[in-house]
Amino acid sequence: MIPLLLPRNFDRLCLLLHKCMKQKALRPGKQLHAVLLTSGVGVNDNDVNSKLVGVYASCSDLKSAKWVFSKTLNPNVFALNWMVSASAFHGLYSDAVGYFQLMQEMKMSPNQYTLYSVLKACVGLMDVRNGKEVHAVVLRKGFDAEILLSNVLIGMYCKCENLQYARKVFDKMTSRDVITWTCMICGYTNAHDLKMALSLFDRMKMESFVPNDFTWNALIAGFAQNEEWENAAILFHEMTRQGLVPDLVTWNALISGLVQNSQSVKAFEYFREMLLAGCKPNQVTFTGLLPACGMIGSAKIGREIHGLVNRMGIEMSVFIGSALIDMYSKCGKVDAASNVFNQVREKNAACWNAMIGCYGKHGMMDSSIKLFERMQDEGVQANQVTFTCVLSACSYGGLVEKGLELFRSMENSHGVKPVKEHYACVVDLLCRSGKLVEAYELLKGLPVMSTDSIFGAFFNGCKIHGRRDLAEKMAAGFIQMDSEKPCGIVTMSNIYAADGVWDRVETVRAEMKHKGMHKNPGFSSVDNFVAVRAHP
Repeated sequence: MIPLLLPRNFDRLCLLLHKCMKQKALRPGKQLHAVLLTSGVGVNDNDVNSKLVGVYASCSDLKSAKWVFSKTLNPNVFALNWMVSASAFHGLYSDAVGYFQLMQEMKMSPNQYTLYSVLKACVGLMDVRNGKEVHAVVLRKGFDAEILLSNVLIGMYCKCENLQYARKVFDKMTSRDVITWTCMICGYTNAHDLKMALSLFDRMKMESFVPNDFTWNALIAGFAQNEEWENAAILFHEMTRQGLVPDLVTWNALISGLVQNSQSVKAFEYFREMLLAGCKPNQVTFTGLLPACGMIGSAKIGREIHGLVNRMGIEMSVFIGSALIDMYSKCGKVDAASNVFNQVREKNAACWNAMIGCYGKHGMMDSSIKLFERMQDEGVQANQVTFTCVLSACSYGGLVEKGLELFRSMENSHGVKPVKEHYACVVDLLCRSGKLVEAYELLKGLPVMSTDSIFGAFFNGCKIHGRRDLAEKMAAGFIQMDSEKPCGIVTMSNIYAADGVWDRVETVRAEMKHKGMHKNPGFSSVDNFVAVRAHP
Protein backbone atom coordinates (compact mmCIF):
# COMPACT_ATOMS: atom_id res chain seq x y z
CA MET A 1 0.00 0.00 0.00
CA ILE A 2 1.06 3.56 -0.68
CA PRO A 3 1.30 5.50 2.60
CA LEU A 4 -0.88 8.58 3.01
CA LEU A 5 0.93 11.51 1.42
CA LEU A 6 0.52 14.96 2.96
CA PRO A 7 1.31 18.25 1.21
CA ARG A 8 4.87 18.20 2.54
CA ASN A 9 5.40 14.96 0.63
CA PHE A 10 4.40 16.57 -2.68
CA ASP A 11 7.81 16.27 -4.30
CA ARG A 12 8.01 12.63 -3.28
CA LEU A 13 4.57 12.10 -4.77
CA CYS A 14 5.66 13.47 -8.15
CA LEU A 15 8.77 11.31 -8.05
CA LEU A 16 6.71 8.18 -7.37
CA LEU A 17 4.34 9.00 -10.24
CA HIS A 18 7.33 9.42 -12.52
CA LYS A 19 8.66 5.99 -11.47
CA CYS A 20 5.27 4.37 -12.10
CA MET A 21 5.24 5.87 -15.57
CA LYS A 22 8.77 4.72 -16.39
CA GLN A 23 8.16 1.21 -15.07
CA LYS A 24 4.63 1.03 -16.52
CA ALA A 25 3.35 0.12 -13.09
CA LEU A 26 -0.41 0.57 -13.34
CA ARG A 27 -1.51 -0.71 -9.92
CA PRO A 28 0.83 1.52 -7.83
CA GLY A 29 -0.11 4.39 -10.12
CA LYS A 30 -3.80 3.85 -9.37
CA GLN A 31 -3.02 3.69 -5.65
CA LEU A 32 -1.21 7.03 -5.84
CA HIS A 33 -4.15 8.50 -7.74
CA ALA A 34 -6.50 7.25 -5.03
CA VAL A 35 -4.34 8.93 -2.37
CA LEU A 36 -4.52 12.17 -4.34
CA LEU A 37 -8.28 12.02 -4.59
CA THR A 38 -8.88 11.15 -0.91
CA SER A 39 -6.34 13.62 0.48
CA GLY A 40 -7.08 16.42 -1.95
CA VAL A 41 -3.36 16.93 -2.49
CA GLY A 42 -2.48 18.26 -5.97
CA VAL A 43 -5.98 17.61 -7.32
CA ASN A 44 -5.93 20.74 -9.47
CA ASP A 45 -2.19 20.76 -10.12
CA ASN A 46 -1.48 20.61 -13.87
CA ASP A 47 1.91 19.02 -13.35
CA VAL A 48 0.47 16.21 -11.22
CA ASN A 49 -2.42 15.61 -13.63
CA SER A 50 -0.03 15.52 -16.56
CA LYS A 51 2.05 12.89 -14.80
CA LEU A 52 -1.11 10.88 -14.13
CA VAL A 53 -1.95 11.09 -17.83
CA GLY A 54 1.54 9.76 -18.54
CA VAL A 55 1.13 6.91 -16.04
CA TYR A 56 -2.17 5.74 -17.51
CA ALA A 57 -1.11 6.25 -21.14
CA SER A 58 2.17 4.38 -20.65
CA CYS A 59 0.23 1.48 -19.09
CA SER A 60 -2.24 1.39 -22.03
CA ASP A 61 -5.14 2.47 -19.80
CA LEU A 62 -6.31 5.02 -22.34
CA LYS A 63 -9.78 5.36 -20.81
CA SER A 64 -8.33 6.61 -17.50
CA ALA A 65 -5.79 8.78 -19.33
CA LYS A 66 -8.62 10.48 -21.23
CA TRP A 67 -10.59 11.00 -18.03
CA VAL A 68 -7.68 12.65 -16.21
CA PHE A 69 -6.87 14.73 -19.29
CA SER A 70 -10.45 15.97 -19.48
CA LYS A 71 -10.21 17.13 -15.84
CA THR A 72 -6.99 19.07 -16.51
CA LEU A 73 -7.78 22.74 -17.02
CA ASN A 74 -4.51 23.69 -18.71
CA PRO A 75 -2.78 20.53 -19.97
CA ASN A 76 0.91 20.97 -20.64
CA VAL A 77 2.93 19.71 -23.59
CA PHE A 78 3.90 16.58 -21.64
CA ALA A 79 0.26 15.47 -21.29
CA LEU A 80 -0.60 16.29 -24.91
CA ASN A 81 2.43 14.42 -26.21
CA TRP A 82 1.28 11.35 -24.29
CA MET A 83 -2.29 11.62 -25.59
CA VAL A 84 -1.10 11.90 -29.19
CA SER A 85 1.28 8.95 -28.99
CA ALA A 86 -1.03 6.69 -26.95
CA SER A 87 -4.02 7.37 -29.23
CA ALA A 88 -1.98 6.62 -32.34
CA PHE A 89 -0.53 3.47 -30.75
CA HIS A 90 -4.01 2.12 -29.99
CA GLY A 91 -5.34 2.88 -33.47
CA LEU A 92 -7.42 5.91 -32.42
CA TYR A 93 -6.03 7.91 -35.30
CA SER A 94 -8.65 10.67 -35.38
CA ASP A 95 -8.11 11.30 -31.66
CA ALA A 96 -4.34 11.48 -32.18
CA VAL A 97 -4.73 14.07 -34.93
CA GLY A 98 -7.21 15.99 -32.77
CA TYR A 99 -4.81 16.18 -29.81
CA PHE A 100 -2.02 17.29 -32.15
CA GLN A 101 -4.23 20.06 -33.53
CA LEU A 102 -4.98 21.13 -29.96
CA MET A 103 -1.24 21.40 -29.36
CA GLN A 104 -0.97 23.67 -32.40
CA GLU A 105 -3.85 25.84 -31.19
CA MET A 106 -2.22 26.16 -27.77
CA LYS A 107 1.12 27.13 -29.41
CA MET A 108 2.88 24.14 -27.85
CA SER A 109 5.97 22.61 -29.36
CA PRO A 110 5.70 18.87 -30.18
CA ASN A 111 8.75 16.68 -29.86
CA GLN A 112 10.06 14.30 -32.51
CA TYR A 113 8.24 11.31 -31.04
CA THR A 114 4.94 13.21 -31.15
CA LEU A 115 5.46 14.08 -34.80
CA TYR A 116 6.34 10.46 -35.52
CA SER A 117 3.12 9.31 -33.83
CA VAL A 118 0.83 11.78 -35.56
CA LEU A 119 2.33 10.89 -38.94
CA LYS A 120 1.50 7.26 -38.24
CA ALA A 121 -2.04 8.38 -37.47
CA CYS A 122 -2.22 10.21 -40.81
CA VAL A 123 -1.21 6.97 -42.53
CA GLY A 124 -3.94 5.11 -40.66
CA LEU A 125 -6.48 7.69 -41.84
CA MET A 126 -4.94 7.96 -45.35
CA ASP A 127 -5.05 11.68 -44.60
CA VAL A 128 -2.41 13.34 -46.76
CA ARG A 129 -3.76 16.84 -46.05
CA ASN A 130 -2.99 16.63 -42.33
CA GLY A 131 0.17 14.76 -43.20
CA LYS A 132 1.37 17.78 -45.16
CA GLU A 133 0.61 20.04 -42.18
CA VAL A 134 2.71 17.81 -39.95
CA HIS A 135 5.45 17.89 -42.59
CA ALA A 136 5.38 21.71 -42.39
CA VAL A 137 5.88 21.49 -38.62
CA VAL A 138 8.80 19.10 -39.12
CA LEU A 139 10.44 21.64 -41.42
CA ARG A 140 9.79 24.60 -39.09
CA LYS A 141 11.30 22.74 -36.15
CA GLY A 142 14.34 21.74 -38.16
CA PHE A 143 13.62 18.04 -37.65
CA ASP A 144 13.91 17.24 -41.37
CA ALA A 145 17.51 16.14 -40.81
CA GLU A 146 16.27 13.31 -38.57
CA ILE A 147 16.29 10.07 -40.56
CA LEU A 148 13.46 8.51 -38.53
CA LEU A 149 11.03 11.34 -39.23
CA SER A 150 12.02 11.56 -42.90
CA ASN A 151 11.45 7.82 -43.28
CA VAL A 152 7.99 8.12 -41.78
CA LEU A 153 7.22 11.05 -44.08
CA ILE A 154 8.25 9.00 -47.11
CA GLY A 155 6.12 6.09 -45.91
CA MET A 156 3.15 8.40 -45.29
CA TYR A 157 3.29 9.96 -48.75
CA CYS A 158 3.78 6.59 -50.46
CA LYS A 159 0.87 4.96 -48.66
CA CYS A 160 -1.32 7.98 -49.38
CA GLU A 161 -0.40 7.60 -53.07
CA ASN A 162 1.52 10.85 -53.28
CA LEU A 163 4.75 9.50 -54.71
CA GLN A 164 5.97 12.88 -55.96
CA TYR A 165 6.16 14.33 -52.43
CA ALA A 166 7.76 11.14 -51.13
CA ARG A 167 10.51 11.40 -53.72
CA LYS A 168 11.09 15.08 -52.83
CA VAL A 169 11.66 14.12 -49.19
CA PHE A 170 13.94 11.28 -50.30
CA ASP A 171 16.03 13.46 -52.61
CA LYS A 172 16.50 16.20 -50.00
CA MET A 173 17.80 13.83 -47.33
CA THR A 174 21.51 14.34 -46.64
CA SER A 175 21.82 10.92 -45.03
CA ARG A 176 19.78 7.77 -45.52
CA ASP A 177 19.59 4.27 -44.09
CA VAL A 178 18.35 0.93 -45.42
CA ILE A 179 14.82 1.73 -44.23
CA THR A 180 14.82 4.94 -46.30
CA TRP A 181 15.67 3.08 -49.49
CA THR A 182 13.21 0.29 -48.73
CA CYS A 183 10.34 2.73 -48.11
CA MET A 184 10.96 4.43 -51.43
CA ILE A 185 11.29 1.13 -53.30
CA CYS A 186 8.00 -0.07 -51.76
CA GLY A 187 6.35 3.15 -52.87
CA TYR A 188 7.33 2.54 -56.48
CA THR A 189 6.35 -1.13 -56.48
CA ASN A 190 2.94 -0.27 -55.02
CA ALA A 191 2.54 2.35 -57.75
CA HIS A 192 3.43 -0.33 -60.36
CA ASP A 193 6.56 1.59 -61.38
CA LEU A 194 8.81 -1.46 -61.36
CA LYS A 195 11.47 0.11 -63.54
CA MET A 196 12.07 2.91 -61.02
CA ALA A 197 11.90 0.47 -58.09
CA LEU A 198 14.62 -1.70 -59.62
CA SER A 199 16.68 1.36 -60.52
CA LEU A 200 16.61 2.53 -56.90
CA PHE A 201 17.45 -0.98 -55.72
CA ASP A 202 20.57 -1.02 -57.93
CA ARG A 203 21.51 2.51 -56.88
CA MET A 204 21.10 1.52 -53.24
CA LYS A 205 23.70 -1.22 -53.65
CA MET A 206 26.02 1.10 -55.59
CA GLU A 207 25.97 3.50 -52.64
CA SER A 208 27.16 0.68 -50.38
CA PHE A 209 23.83 0.00 -48.67
CA VAL A 210 23.20 -3.70 -48.18
CA PRO A 211 19.55 -4.61 -48.83
CA ASN A 212 18.05 -6.50 -45.93
CA ASP A 213 15.43 -9.23 -45.98
CA PHE A 214 12.60 -6.72 -46.01
CA THR A 215 14.05 -4.83 -48.99
CA TRP A 216 14.36 -8.01 -51.04
CA ASN A 217 10.92 -9.23 -49.98
CA ALA A 218 9.27 -5.92 -50.87
CA LEU A 219 10.86 -5.86 -54.33
CA ILE A 220 10.08 -9.52 -55.11
CA ALA A 221 6.49 -9.19 -53.89
CA GLY A 222 6.08 -6.03 -55.96
CA PHE A 223 7.22 -7.76 -59.15
CA ALA A 224 5.12 -10.85 -58.47
CA GLN A 225 1.98 -8.86 -57.72
CA ASN A 226 2.48 -6.84 -60.91
CA GLU A 227 2.60 -10.02 -63.02
CA GLU A 228 6.36 -9.80 -63.57
CA TRP A 229 6.86 -13.33 -62.30
CA GLU A 230 10.02 -14.03 -64.33
CA ASN A 231 11.85 -11.04 -62.84
CA ALA A 232 10.40 -11.90 -59.44
CA ALA A 233 11.83 -15.41 -59.74
CA ILE A 234 15.28 -14.06 -60.75
CA LEU A 235 15.32 -11.73 -57.73
CA PHE A 236 14.06 -14.55 -55.51
CA HIS A 237 16.93 -16.85 -56.43
CA GLU A 238 19.46 -14.03 -56.07
CA MET A 239 18.11 -13.33 -52.59
CA THR A 240 18.34 -16.96 -51.47
CA ARG A 241 21.81 -17.27 -53.06
CA GLN A 242 22.95 -14.52 -50.70
CA GLY A 243 21.71 -16.53 -47.74
CA LEU A 244 18.68 -14.34 -47.01
CA VAL A 245 15.36 -15.88 -46.06
CA PRO A 246 12.14 -15.04 -47.95
CA ASP A 247 9.21 -14.23 -45.68
CA LEU A 248 5.69 -15.59 -45.98
CA VAL A 249 4.45 -12.50 -47.85
CA THR A 250 7.11 -13.05 -50.53
CA TRP A 251 6.34 -16.75 -50.92
CA ASN A 252 2.62 -15.97 -51.17
CA ALA A 253 3.13 -13.17 -53.70
CA LEU A 254 5.38 -15.33 -55.86
CA ILE A 255 3.06 -18.36 -55.80
CA SER A 256 -0.03 -16.25 -56.45
CA GLY A 257 1.73 -14.33 -59.23
CA LEU A 258 2.73 -17.57 -60.95
CA VAL A 259 -0.81 -18.94 -60.76
CA GLN A 260 -2.27 -15.69 -62.12
CA ASN A 261 0.11 -16.01 -65.06
CA SER A 262 -0.95 -19.64 -65.68
CA GLN A 263 2.41 -20.99 -64.51
CA SER A 264 0.87 -23.81 -62.47
CA VAL A 265 3.86 -26.15 -62.54
CA LYS A 266 6.24 -23.49 -61.26
CA ALA A 267 3.72 -22.47 -58.58
CA PHE A 268 3.71 -26.04 -57.21
CA GLU A 269 7.51 -26.14 -57.35
CA TYR A 270 7.81 -22.98 -55.28
CA PHE A 271 5.18 -24.27 -52.86
CA ARG A 272 7.31 -27.38 -52.27
CA GLU A 273 10.39 -25.20 -51.79
CA MET A 274 8.44 -23.14 -49.28
CA LEU A 275 7.54 -26.22 -47.24
CA LEU A 276 11.10 -27.55 -47.39
CA ALA A 277 12.38 -24.16 -46.19
CA GLY A 278 10.21 -24.55 -43.08
CA CYS A 279 7.92 -21.63 -43.90
CA LYS A 280 4.41 -22.43 -42.69
CA PRO A 281 1.70 -21.62 -45.27
CA ASN A 282 -1.38 -19.67 -44.27
CA GLN A 283 -4.83 -19.02 -45.74
CA VAL A 284 -3.41 -16.61 -48.32
CA THR A 285 -0.98 -19.30 -49.53
CA PHE A 286 -3.69 -21.88 -50.13
CA THR A 287 -6.13 -19.38 -51.62
CA GLY A 288 -3.48 -18.38 -54.14
CA LEU A 289 -2.36 -21.95 -54.92
CA LEU A 290 -5.66 -23.81 -55.25
CA PRO A 291 -6.65 -22.27 -58.63
CA ALA A 292 -3.57 -23.98 -60.11
CA CYS A 293 -5.21 -27.36 -59.44
CA GLY A 294 -8.27 -26.27 -61.40
CA MET A 295 -6.07 -25.07 -64.27
CA ILE A 296 -4.57 -28.53 -64.77
CA GLY A 297 -7.74 -30.37 -63.75
CA SER A 298 -6.00 -32.34 -61.01
CA ALA A 299 -8.46 -33.24 -58.29
CA LYS A 300 -5.80 -35.50 -56.74
CA ILE A 301 -3.40 -32.63 -56.05
CA GLY A 302 -6.34 -30.50 -54.96
CA ARG A 303 -7.40 -33.13 -52.41
CA GLU A 304 -3.83 -33.34 -51.12
CA ILE A 305 -3.78 -29.58 -50.54
CA HIS A 306 -7.23 -29.79 -48.94
CA GLY A 307 -5.89 -32.48 -46.61
CA LEU A 308 -2.91 -30.31 -45.70
CA VAL A 309 -5.28 -27.46 -44.83
CA ASN A 310 -7.17 -29.78 -42.48
CA ARG A 311 -4.01 -31.25 -40.90
CA MET A 312 -2.66 -27.77 -40.19
CA GLY A 313 -5.89 -26.88 -38.42
CA ILE A 314 -6.49 -23.88 -40.67
CA GLU A 315 -10.01 -22.54 -40.34
CA MET A 316 -12.35 -23.17 -43.27
CA SER A 317 -12.78 -19.46 -43.98
CA VAL A 318 -14.80 -18.05 -46.87
CA PHE A 319 -11.56 -17.44 -48.75
CA ILE A 320 -10.25 -21.00 -48.57
CA GLY A 321 -13.78 -22.37 -48.88
CA SER A 322 -14.45 -20.43 -52.09
CA ALA A 323 -11.08 -21.45 -53.54
CA LEU A 324 -11.74 -25.13 -52.74
CA ILE A 325 -15.26 -25.01 -54.22
CA ASP A 326 -13.92 -23.42 -57.40
CA MET A 327 -11.10 -25.99 -57.60
CA TYR A 328 -13.40 -28.98 -57.15
CA SER A 329 -15.85 -27.47 -59.63
CA LYS A 330 -13.16 -27.16 -62.32
CA CYS A 331 -12.06 -30.72 -61.59
CA GLY A 332 -15.62 -32.03 -61.96
CA LYS A 333 -16.08 -32.98 -58.28
CA VAL A 334 -19.47 -31.43 -57.50
CA ASP A 335 -20.11 -33.50 -54.34
CA ALA A 336 -16.74 -32.47 -52.89
CA ALA A 337 -17.49 -28.83 -53.68
CA SER A 338 -20.88 -29.14 -51.98
CA ASN A 339 -19.29 -30.68 -48.87
CA VAL A 340 -16.86 -27.77 -48.60
CA PHE A 341 -19.71 -25.29 -49.06
CA ASN A 342 -21.58 -26.86 -46.15
CA GLN A 343 -18.47 -26.70 -43.94
CA VAL A 344 -18.08 -22.93 -44.30
CA ARG A 345 -19.90 -21.41 -41.35
CA GLU A 346 -19.97 -17.73 -42.25
CA LYS A 347 -20.58 -17.64 -46.01
CA ASN A 348 -20.17 -14.44 -48.00
CA ALA A 349 -21.41 -13.71 -51.53
CA ALA A 350 -18.22 -15.11 -53.10
CA CYS A 351 -18.80 -18.48 -51.45
CA TRP A 352 -22.42 -18.65 -52.60
CA ASN A 353 -21.40 -17.56 -56.10
CA ALA A 354 -18.78 -20.30 -56.35
CA MET A 355 -21.32 -23.01 -55.49
CA ILE A 356 -24.07 -21.56 -57.70
CA GLY A 357 -21.59 -21.45 -60.56
CA CYS A 358 -20.43 -25.00 -59.83
CA TYR A 359 -23.96 -26.40 -60.17
CA GLY A 360 -24.56 -24.41 -63.34
CA LYS A 361 -21.33 -25.55 -65.04
CA HIS A 362 -22.19 -29.20 -64.42
CA GLY A 363 -25.73 -29.09 -65.77
CA MET A 364 -27.46 -28.99 -62.37
CA MET A 365 -29.59 -25.97 -63.24
CA ASP A 366 -32.33 -26.65 -60.70
CA SER A 367 -29.77 -26.91 -57.89
CA SER A 368 -28.15 -23.68 -59.04
CA ILE A 369 -31.43 -21.75 -59.03
CA LYS A 370 -32.56 -23.27 -55.71
CA LEU A 371 -29.26 -22.25 -54.12
CA PHE A 372 -29.70 -18.74 -55.49
CA GLU A 373 -33.17 -18.60 -53.92
CA ARG A 374 -31.79 -19.93 -50.63
CA MET A 375 -29.12 -17.23 -50.75
CA GLN A 376 -31.88 -14.63 -50.95
CA ASP A 377 -33.83 -16.28 -48.10
CA GLU A 378 -30.73 -16.08 -45.87
CA GLY A 379 -30.38 -12.37 -46.55
CA VAL A 380 -27.12 -12.48 -48.51
CA GLN A 381 -26.97 -9.64 -51.02
CA ALA A 382 -26.53 -10.88 -54.59
CA ASN A 383 -23.95 -9.05 -56.70
CA GLN A 384 -22.96 -8.91 -60.38
CA VAL A 385 -21.04 -12.19 -60.18
CA THR A 386 -24.06 -13.93 -58.62
CA PHE A 387 -26.24 -13.05 -61.58
CA THR A 388 -23.54 -14.01 -64.07
CA CYS A 389 -23.45 -17.46 -62.44
CA VAL A 390 -27.20 -18.02 -62.27
CA LEU A 391 -27.86 -16.60 -65.76
CA SER A 392 -25.15 -18.87 -67.15
CA ALA A 393 -26.87 -21.82 -65.47
CA CYS A 394 -30.18 -20.85 -67.10
CA SER A 395 -28.40 -20.54 -70.45
CA TYR A 396 -26.79 -23.99 -70.19
CA GLY A 397 -30.13 -25.53 -69.22
CA GLY A 398 -32.24 -23.70 -71.76
CA LEU A 399 -34.37 -22.14 -69.03
CA VAL A 400 -35.36 -19.15 -71.14
CA GLU A 401 -38.28 -17.79 -69.14
CA LYS A 402 -36.54 -18.19 -65.78
CA GLY A 403 -33.39 -16.58 -67.12
CA LEU A 404 -35.29 -13.60 -68.54
CA GLU A 405 -37.25 -13.28 -65.29
CA LEU A 406 -34.02 -13.11 -63.29
CA PHE A 407 -32.46 -10.69 -65.78
CA ARG A 408 -35.43 -8.32 -65.55
CA SER A 409 -35.40 -8.46 -61.72
CA MET A 410 -31.71 -7.56 -61.35
CA GLU A 411 -31.90 -3.78 -61.08
CA ASN A 412 -35.41 -3.30 -59.65
CA SER A 413 -35.45 -6.12 -57.09
CA HIS A 414 -31.77 -6.53 -56.26
CA GLY A 415 -30.16 -3.18 -57.06
CA VAL A 416 -27.66 -4.78 -59.43
CA LYS A 417 -27.13 -2.95 -62.71
CA PRO A 418 -26.63 -5.31 -65.67
CA VAL A 419 -23.20 -5.18 -67.32
CA LYS A 420 -21.81 -6.73 -70.49
CA GLU A 421 -21.36 -10.17 -68.90
CA HIS A 422 -25.08 -10.35 -68.10
CA TYR A 423 -26.07 -9.28 -71.61
CA ALA A 424 -23.72 -11.94 -73.01
CA CYS A 425 -25.52 -14.57 -70.89
CA VAL A 426 -28.96 -13.40 -72.06
CA VAL A 427 -27.89 -13.33 -75.72
CA ASP A 428 -26.47 -16.82 -75.31
CA LEU A 429 -29.68 -17.94 -73.56
CA LEU A 430 -31.85 -16.65 -76.42
CA CYS A 431 -29.58 -18.04 -79.12
CA ARG A 432 -29.36 -21.52 -77.57
CA SER A 433 -33.15 -21.71 -77.54
CA GLY A 434 -33.46 -20.50 -81.16
CA LYS A 435 -34.82 -17.04 -80.33
CA LEU A 436 -32.43 -15.32 -82.74
CA VAL A 437 -34.75 -12.42 -83.59
CA GLU A 438 -35.13 -11.50 -79.90
CA ALA A 439 -31.36 -11.74 -79.49
CA TYR A 440 -30.84 -9.51 -82.53
CA GLU A 441 -33.25 -6.88 -81.20
CA LEU A 442 -31.54 -6.99 -77.79
CA LEU A 443 -28.13 -6.47 -79.39
CA LYS A 444 -29.33 -3.51 -81.43
CA GLY A 445 -30.52 -1.66 -78.30
CA LEU A 446 -27.69 -2.72 -76.02
CA PRO A 447 -26.96 0.04 -73.41
CA VAL A 448 -23.39 -1.19 -72.86
CA MET A 449 -20.50 -1.56 -75.28
CA SER A 450 -20.81 -4.87 -77.11
CA THR A 451 -17.95 -7.32 -76.75
CA ASP A 452 -16.63 -10.15 -78.86
CA SER A 453 -18.18 -12.66 -76.45
CA ILE A 454 -21.63 -11.14 -76.96
CA PHE A 455 -21.28 -11.11 -80.75
CA GLY A 456 -19.67 -14.54 -80.64
CA ALA A 457 -22.68 -15.99 -78.83
CA PHE A 458 -24.99 -14.45 -81.43
CA PHE A 459 -22.98 -15.66 -84.42
CA ASN A 460 -22.75 -19.18 -82.98
CA GLY A 461 -26.52 -19.18 -82.54
CA CYS A 462 -26.99 -18.07 -86.13
CA LYS A 463 -24.66 -20.84 -87.29
CA ILE A 464 -26.47 -23.54 -85.29
CA HIS A 465 -29.96 -22.40 -86.31
CA GLY A 466 -29.14 -21.49 -89.90
CA ARG A 467 -29.85 -17.76 -89.68
CA ARG A 468 -27.16 -16.44 -92.00
CA ASP A 469 -29.37 -13.44 -92.81
CA LEU A 470 -29.27 -12.16 -89.21
CA ALA A 471 -25.56 -12.94 -88.94
CA GLU A 472 -24.84 -10.84 -92.04
CA LYS A 473 -26.81 -7.91 -90.63
CA MET A 474 -24.87 -8.04 -87.41
CA ALA A 475 -21.52 -8.67 -89.12
CA ALA A 476 -21.77 -5.39 -90.99
CA GLY A 477 -21.42 -3.53 -87.69
CA PHE A 478 -19.11 -6.03 -86.04
CA ILE A 479 -16.40 -5.87 -88.71
CA GLN A 480 -16.18 -2.10 -88.20
CA MET A 481 -15.25 -2.59 -84.53
CA ASP A 482 -11.63 -2.03 -83.54
CA SER A 483 -11.44 -5.40 -81.89
CA GLU A 484 -8.37 -7.51 -81.30
CA LYS A 485 -10.40 -10.65 -80.58
CA PRO A 486 -11.52 -12.26 -83.86
CA CYS A 487 -13.85 -14.94 -82.45
CA GLY A 488 -17.03 -13.41 -83.93
CA ILE A 489 -15.50 -12.82 -87.35
CA VAL A 490 -14.04 -16.33 -87.39
CA THR A 491 -17.51 -17.70 -86.66
CA MET A 492 -18.94 -15.57 -89.46
CA SER A 493 -16.30 -16.99 -91.77
CA ASN A 494 -17.25 -20.51 -90.69
CA ILE A 495 -20.91 -19.77 -91.43
CA TYR A 496 -20.02 -18.77 -94.97
CA ALA A 497 -17.77 -21.81 -95.34
CA ALA A 498 -20.53 -24.16 -94.16
CA ASP A 499 -22.80 -22.72 -96.84
CA GLY A 500 -20.05 -22.91 -99.46
CA VAL A 501 -19.94 -19.15 -99.99
CA TRP A 502 -16.17 -19.06 -100.44
CA ASP A 503 -15.93 -15.55 -101.83
CA ARG A 504 -17.42 -14.22 -98.57
CA VAL A 505 -14.99 -16.36 -96.59
CA GLU A 506 -12.09 -14.71 -98.39
CA THR A 507 -13.61 -11.24 -97.80
CA VAL A 508 -13.93 -11.84 -94.06
CA ARG A 509 -10.42 -13.32 -93.80
CA ALA A 510 -9.00 -10.36 -95.72
CA GLU A 511 -10.72 -7.99 -93.29
CA MET A 512 -9.15 -9.86 -90.37
CA LYS A 513 -5.74 -9.60 -91.99
CA HIS A 514 -6.27 -5.89 -92.64
CA LYS A 515 -7.10 -5.29 -88.98
CA GLY A 516 -4.13 -7.38 -87.82
CA MET A 517 -6.35 -10.01 -86.18
CA HIS A 518 -5.01 -13.49 -85.53
CA LYS A 519 -6.91 -16.49 -84.26
CA ASN A 520 -5.07 -17.89 -81.25
CA PRO A 521 -4.33 -21.61 -81.51
CA GLY A 522 -5.98 -23.93 -79.05
CA PHE A 523 -4.05 -25.50 -76.18
CA SER A 524 -4.36 -28.43 -73.81
CA SER A 525 -3.73 -28.75 -70.11
CA VAL A 526 -2.45 -32.33 -70.55
CA ASP A 527 1.20 -31.29 -70.88
CA ASN A 528 0.99 -29.21 -67.71
CA PHE A 529 -0.69 -32.05 -65.86
CA VAL A 530 2.05 -34.49 -66.92
CA ALA A 531 4.72 -31.98 -65.84
CA VAL A 532 3.18 -31.63 -62.38
CA ARG A 533 2.89 -35.39 -61.98
CA ALA A 534 6.54 -35.68 -62.95
CA HIS A 535 7.51 -33.49 -59.96
CA PRO A 536 5.65 -35.06 -56.99
